[in-house]
Amino acid sequence: QRGRLVHASNVGYTVPQVELAKRLVEASFADRAFFANSGTEANEAAIKFARKYQRVAHPNGDAPTEFMSFTNCFHGRTIGSLALTSKVQYREPFEPVMPGSTFVEYGNLEEAKKVIQSGKIAAVFVEPVQGEGGIHSATKEFLQGLRDACDEAGALLVFDEVQCGLGRTGYLWAHEVYGVVPDIMTLAKPLANGLPIGVALVTEKVAAAINYGDHGTTFGGGPFVCHAALATLDKIQKPGFLAEVTKKGEYFKQLLKTKLSGNPHVKEIRGAGLIVGIELDVPAGPLVDACLNAGVFLLTAGKGNVVRLVPALIVSEKELEQAAEVIRECLPALEASTS
Repeated sequence: QRGRLVHASNVGYTVPQVELAKRLVEASFADRAFFANSGTEANEAAIKFARKYQRVAHPNGDAPTEFMSFTNCFHGRTIGSLALTSKVQYREPFEPVMPGSTFVEYGNLEEAKKVIQSGKIAAVFVEPVQGEGGIHSATKEFLQGLRDACDEAGALLVFDEVQCGLGRTGYLWAHEVYGVVPDIMTLAKPLANGLPIGVALVTEKVAAAINYGDHGTTFGGGPFVCHAALATLDKIQKPGFLAEVTKKGEYFKQLLKTKLSGNPHVKEIRGAGLIVGIELDVPAGPLVDACLNAGVFLLTAGKGNVVRLVPALIVSEKELEQAAEVIRECLPALEASTS
C-alpha cells in the first residue's frame, strides 16, 4: 500500500478505508464509522455527534448540551475531551475548558442516574475498563443501568475503548463481556498497530443526524493507515488469538500474585486480559523507574500508586515470566523511596 497510495483527499473514498469501515461495522454494534487520527480526535468527534444528534432530536431549541463522565477517567488532551477528563492535573493548566461537564464516581449508578435524569445530558462517556484511572473494570449492573437511564432520558451512551478495546481484555471489544451496547464507541491506539488512527463508530440513529460537512478530517482514514488496520484486525480476529490473550493475562496475573504477594506495599493485582494493574500503598514511580533501568517498560496509573502493565498482545509466556521476575527484583526500590 505504501508504494501505491499513502494519502488521498477525503472528498472521495479509498478502497482500504471502505474495507476497514465495513470490517468494523460487521464486528460491532455500529452502522457507520468516522475516521480520525487519534483517540482524543475520536472523542471530539463523539462530542460533536452527540450535540448534533440532540439538536436534531429537539428541533424546538431545548436540546441538552452537557456531558457526564466519571472519576479517574481519561478521554484525551484536546479542549473538548479534556473537559471530560476528571484528573485536575490535566485540566487545570488549560482552564477554562469546554463548559457543561459533570463528573460522577465511577460505579455509582444511583448518582449517575440523578444526573442523567436532569434532562441536561447530551451524552454519557464511560470506559468499560479504566486504564489511566488505575485498571478499574465496570460491572454489568453499572453499564446496563447507564444504558437504561440514557434510553429513558434520551441521552447517548458513549464507550471509550481507546485503551481497553481491540482485544486488550481478551474480547474484541471490552464491553462484549457485559452484553451492553453503546450508541457510539471510540477507538484508536491499537487499531493500526502503532500508526496514527482513530475512529468513532456510531449507530444509524446517530449517523442520521450528521450531514456531509458537519465534521471532517484531512488525514483521518488515509489508505496507508487503513491498510495497516486491516492487517491488524486480521491478526486479532484470527481463530484462537483472543483466547490466547485471555490465557496469557490469567497466567501473568497469577505470576505476579505468586512473586509479589509477600511484599507489604502490594495491595491488589487486578485486570482483564492483558491490561493489568498492581495497586500499591506508596507511589509507584520508583518501582517503574527501577524496572525501566532493568529493561522492562511500565507505566503509572490511578493516583500514581498503580503500576499499569499493557504488554503487546503477542507477548510470549517467557517474556511475561521475565517481566514478573524483574518487577519482583525491583521491589526494594519502594523501600528506598519511603525510608
